[in-house]
This record gives sequence, C-alpha cells and structure tokens, in this order.
Amino acid sequence: MANPDRLTALDSTFLHLEDHSTAHMHVASVMVFEGVAPTLDELVEHVLGRLHLVPRYRQRLAHVPLGQGRPVWTDDPHFNPYYHIRHSALPKPADDTALKQLAGRLFSQRLDRSKPLWEIWLVQAMAGERFALVAKTHHALVDGISGVDITTVLFDTAREPVATPAPHSQWSAKPLPGPAKLLGEALIERSTVPAEMLRGGRALLRAPRRALGQIKDGLRNIGATTLAGINAPAPPSPFNVEIGPHRRYTFLDADLASLKAIKNSLGGTLNDAVLATVCLSLGRYLRKHGHNTDGLVLKAMVPVSVRTKSQRGALGNQVAAMWAPLPVGVENPADCLRTIASAMEDLKKSGQAVGAQVLTNLAGFAPPTILSQAARLQARQPFFNLVVTNVPGPQFPLYLLGRRLEVLYPVVPLAQRQALGIAVMSYDGHLGFGLLGDYDALPDLEEIALDLKWAISALSRTAGVRPAARRPAHKAARGSSNGTRAAKRSAAGS
Repeated sequence: MANPDRLTALDSTFLHLEDHSTAHMHVASVMVFEGVAPTLDELVEHVLGRLHLVPRYRQRLAHVPLGQGRPVWTDDPHFNPYYHIRHSALPKPADDTALKQLAGRLFSQRLDRSKPLWEIWLVQAMAGERFALVAKTHHALVDGISGVDITTVLFDTAREPVATPAPHSQWSAKPLPGPAKLLGEALIERSTVPAEMLRGGRALLRAPRRALGQIKDGLRNIGATTLAGINAPAPPSPFNVEIGPHRRYTFLDADLASLKAIKNSLGGTLNDAVLATVCLSLGRYLRKHGHNTDGLVLKAMVPVSVRTKSQRGALGNQVAAMWAPLPVGVENPADCLRTIASAMEDLKKSGQAVGAQVLTNLAGFAPPTILSQAARLQARQPFFNLVVTNVPGPQFPLYLLGRRLEVLYPVVPLAQRQALGIAVMSYDGHLGFGLLGDYDALPDLEEIALDLKWAISALSRTAGVRPAARRPAHKAARGSSNGTRAAKRSAAGS
C-alpha cells in the first residue's frame, strides 16, 4: 500500500527542477489589508491556533537512502513558528513600489528544505494605513489552485474572528523514521507496482525514446494532436533565456466585472479573456522592443485543476496542464480573443488536460533518477514559453484578525529558461495580476504590467465596455471605519 505521506511524481519533479539550477519552485502571494497591522506575536498566535487544520505545515522532507524512492513528509521535531512567520518594514514612502521590491527580494530566496517549506512575512506600516502579508509555499507542498483552500484557513468571512475547533490533542512530533525504514518502505511500495509497469520502467532505462513511443501508442485514445501539443518545443522568444537566482515582481489590479463584460460581448470564457489580455500585452511589448511578431504564436502552459470534490483541502498537487496558443501577432483585440477562445474550446474537446494528467500519473512509476532527468530535459528544451495561471477565488470579503483583505496578487514560479510567469486570481470583484520575472532578463518587467493595463483598455473599447465604478483597491482606511477601529483596539491591547 502506498505511503500517503510520500510525494507524488509531480511533487518530486518540482524538487528536481530546483536541483543544479537557479529555479525557485515556490508559489506565493502578496496580500494587502486595510487598517493597522497586528503585532508579530498576534499573527503567530493566530496561525498556531489554526495550524492543526493543515498538519503538513509542521512537516519536512525525509529522503530515501540511495535515491530508491521519492521523499516522504515527516514531522519536524524542531518546528519553530517564529522561523516561518517573520516581519519586515518598508522604507518610506512605504508604497506599492517598495512592496514590489521587497516581494522580489523574498521571491529570490529559496526555501530551506531542512524545514517545513513555507514562510509568511508580515509587512507593517504601509502608506494609507495598510499592511501586507507575503506568503511563500513550495510547489511540492501545495499547488496554486488548491492553495486557495489552504490559505483561507487563516481568514474569516466576518470581521469578528470565528472560534476554531481545538485539535483533539496537543501536537507533538512523531519519531523520525530511520534510513532503514525509509528504504524498506520504498522498496516494498515498488514491489507492489504491476509487472507491466516494472517492464515499462526497465524499458525506459534501456531506451527512453522507444519507451516514450510505447507510452504514446498506449495513449492513442487521447489523441495525436494532444500529444503533439504536449511534446512540441516552444518557439524561441526573449522570455526563454538562461535565468539567474534573482527576481523582480510587480502586480496589477483589474476589475473582474469588466473582464466578464468583455467576454460576454466578444465571446469566450473569462479565462479566454485573461489569456487574450496576456497575449495582446506580450505582442505589444515584443513589437516595441523590435521583435517581429508576424505569425508568431507563443505557448502558454495553463494549469488545470483535476482535484475532485472529495480531494478539496487535501495537500499535494492534483493538476494537469493545457498548452494554450497565444497568437501575439494578432493585433486586433476582438480577433485575438476569438482566436484564443476557439483554440481553447478545441483543446478541451481534444482532452489535452486529461492527456497531461495521464502522462503525469505514469511518471509516478518512474524511479527518482528518471524524474530528475525528465526535469533537466524540460530545462534544456522548454515546451512552453511561459506559465499563465488563472485561479478563481472567493467573491466576498475575507478578514484576518478583523482586518479586511483588500487585494490579493498571486505568484507562479519560474522554471529554467522561463524568464516570465503571470499568475491571476479573482477575489471580491478584483482580478489581481502578479508578474514574476528574472531580474536580469526582464529589467523592464513593469512595462509588461503597463501593457496589460493597456490590453484591458483595448479589449474594453472594442467590446463597448465602460470602466466599472468600483472602490479603489488601495484606498486609505478611514478612522471612522469599524475595521480600522477594531484593528487599532487590537493593536493597542497587545
């Protein structure tokens, strides 16, 4: 029987992508709140009061000796919440620009694998009587889509915090498994794999290309077009260069109702409208920098959740992928959106996401050395130009210790030769765009954010959509607001 604490093949791949590279495989978010910030002690106490709801956050990786199995999660006997929850202050004027710069520095730092793979940074005393949280979690621990469920255990749906049921017993770390136990369990699990999978594994070792062809033959029902889309290399672009360890980060707040009105007018889904926004902005950016976009179609890897309702709230990655075409040479906003919408509809019918999931599941039978080699192959020959992830979030206000969450900007990690990643998340009428870029390859990352803003305006004009009247994302909290008074009382009483 498989060990439920053992990493999946996909989770292990995220670790391998970091090995011998400058990639940092953590997902993250920047969350801006109204009101006076809680103290560090208040935040730590709040997190500890709910940490039993996500027990994996007290666990660290244990590696199987001799590389004979994927790592397992084990309790960290030295768990210290103050290592994972830290605080920082921004230099004056403590505005969004300073927050972006701090976030870029934090996202440049790899998580320590000897400890639980997450951090939360409390950013106090921002301009406009605001504060922020910058959260990082390794991709091997939680995927960016299911992460919505995990993140919200810290939030309430009303200003007054809801009492959380206490754990059945006080937490204490289970004894760490020794090397012999780790190795024995891994070998036993391997012995239970069906014989045909073992034969496939041996064939993969002897002749990787021939074995891959056999797998393709066995998956013909998925569709030749699907597999071709998965395996075809991405076209060359300035976004696919060698990257270093340092990152830049910027964000953009858009109106969710406007994007919905655009897709209602021009056709397609909300995700299609988001992809069209990205496509138009990248095309404009490339042309401004002297690149020929005629006939150029970039490939975006779009994560798709395959998590069932029964798996909601479970940790670990349950995602597949779709390879979405971005026709950056199409300058007409309506044509761009309709082209993407038609292509995405065809991809859904082709079962590409299912095909990617099947290939990922098959990887679960491959030895860790093969997974490592596959990760390095992707680093040398990228099969997509960038990741664009669009995560649906709650459409109602969330609160942290009585302070309202104003906006949330997500982060998707950069793999090798991936200098740009764009993550999008909807929340309470907002659509937050988070752009992560390599520090040296994209010194003008902010320009792409401005091009995104232009693209939304261009689509709005084409669709006849007027800018929606809505509250500003980063309004200064008024002293008369209940939330600010509650926050001040909380801070004063600490």
